[in-house]
Amino acid sequence: MLWPWSSPAPLIALHGPRVTLRLPQMGDYEAWYHLRHSSRDFLKPFEPRWTEADLGRRVFAMRVKRARIEAEEGTDYSFFVFLTTGVQDTLVGGITLSNIRRRAAQFVNLGYWMGQPFAGKGLMSEAVALSLPFIFETLDLHRVHAAFLPGNMASRRVLEKNGFIEEGFAENYLQINGRWENHVLFGLTRERYDIGRYTGRIV
Repeated sequence: MLWPWSSPAPLIALHGPRVTLRLPQMGDYEAWYHLRHSSRDFLKPFEPRWTEADLGRRVFAMRVKRARIEAEEGTDYSFFVFLTTGVQDTLVGGITLSNIRRRAAQFVNLGYWMGQPFAGKGLMSEAVALSLPFIFETLDLHRVHAAFLPGNMASRRVLEKNGFIEEGFAENYLQINGRWENHVLFGLTRERYDIGRYTGRIV
């Protein structure tokens, strides 16, 4: 039996009022390059270290290929986030659903980035909200994990708006910009998601 997400062709796409999430394709390269390049100083404090070489077309092609293979295998989903304008969609950021675990765990890690020109407009909150039905209903997972730097209040707001709650603190959790950094740990369970969906409120 082939599940709805078992093949990336046609590309998986999630549509919301203002944003669309879909897997990357080679036609996105120019928009991706310019957004990442122009937002480098903005993103640098929050991401693993990367160089100009990481923005090359060949590297991007490998990224596209890997995203399609991982989606087909059901292990990771690397979505680009587009602002839907009605004329031409604009790339604004990305969401990654990674390290999916089945059996007794049934969880996924959520990560995201937003280009500087589009930050602070509520687009990432909408994008995360759009990913949740895919996580809990399509993939039928039980938990979503997310982590952010203690001072990243924008990321905290994105998660809190979507019903995530603070669950802990991890010392030297991820290597960010070449240094091991502490992170705040947030989580959302299927039960909490269902309550919010049926009542229309965050609990």
